[in-house]
Amino acid sequence: MNSDTKSALTEMTRILTSYAQGGPAISIKEVKDELTVALAPSLANIIRLPKPKSCSARFFAVDCSTRTLKRANNWGIYLLRTSYATVEEKNVDWSFRERIRTIQGDPYVRRKVLQETRLQMESEMALDLVNLADENDYILLDGASYFGGGSRFNTVLYEKCKEKSINLLAVSKQSPKLHDEKGRDLIAATYMLAPRECWIYYPVKKANIHEHLYGDISIVKLCVDSPRAFRCDIMRYLAHCDIPELISPLCAISEDPRCLGYPVALWLAHDFSGVSEAKLLEYHTQVEEELARAGLLDLIRQEELACSFAGEVHGVRHLFSWELIDNV
Repeated sequence: MNSDTKSALTEMTRILTSYAQGGPAISIKEVKDELTVALAPSLANIIRLPKPKSCSARFFAVDCSTRTLKRANNWGIYLLRTSYATVEEKNVDWSFRERIRTIQGDPYVRRKVLQETRLQMESEMALDLVNLADENDYILLDGASYFGGGSRFNTVLYEKCKEKSINLLAVSKQSPKLHDEKGRDLIAATYMLAPRECWIYYPVKKANIHEHLYGDISIVKLCVDSPRAFRCDIMRYLAHCDIPELISPLCAISEDPRCLGYPVALWLAHDFSGVSEAKLLEYHTQVEEELARAGLLDLIRQEELACSFAGEVHGVRHLFSWELIDNV
């Protein structure tokens, strides 16, 4: 091991030891535009989840992916695919919709617009699923339970699910806004504190529509053997339910080895939202042909070249083979 590597590893150990003992050096209060939750996890809030002997409920899940077709410094052309998956015992159904979106602006602006577009597309597809779902079926959203315009789900979806007595839950793949009292990751801290079996930590934070938070935040571990727990937001209109009984059916669909501890309906929705390279190349060709017909292709290609060299150095021929922008 050379001296530079040894020095870097020593520095790494110093930084992470400081983090483990006292949390991040920068206060979470300094983070802008983030609704953070900070609390000390308590064993009193951890409730064991009874594992259902059988589960006849239907689970509908929605997700959306974004792939870059072309981009430059001031614009981007993207393909968004929204998909749903339905799981009922061992039966699976699914479908998807695709949309090409062209956005002007710098990378930050484009990411915000894409985030808003994805959430609206997911809301629209979930609203269609409301028509297929029956009372006490489950609709699972990917993300946190923020509703009401902008980069949030559509409130009409919330109201329709409430009206039809559908169990609407929002499960996040990652939850950087949840912190323990020292500013460390709350989900990890809770997992370390909790027993090995399936459980729910409820509530982390109660719903507050003035903050656009329409669900009570909880943390769930849905499989005994899973090394992960997840944020699960339970819509406010379900707060009168027996919460463990409401959540325990998720355990029945969270034992798939491909996504141990994560509801397989959401995993399938995410998987079905993927687009093959052949299909992406077909869209890329269609975009270039349309630009050529409009007399714009030479200008567009030159603007691409002005910002694409970093990718080419890494061997990237097409951005859609490299650039994934789902988690924004």
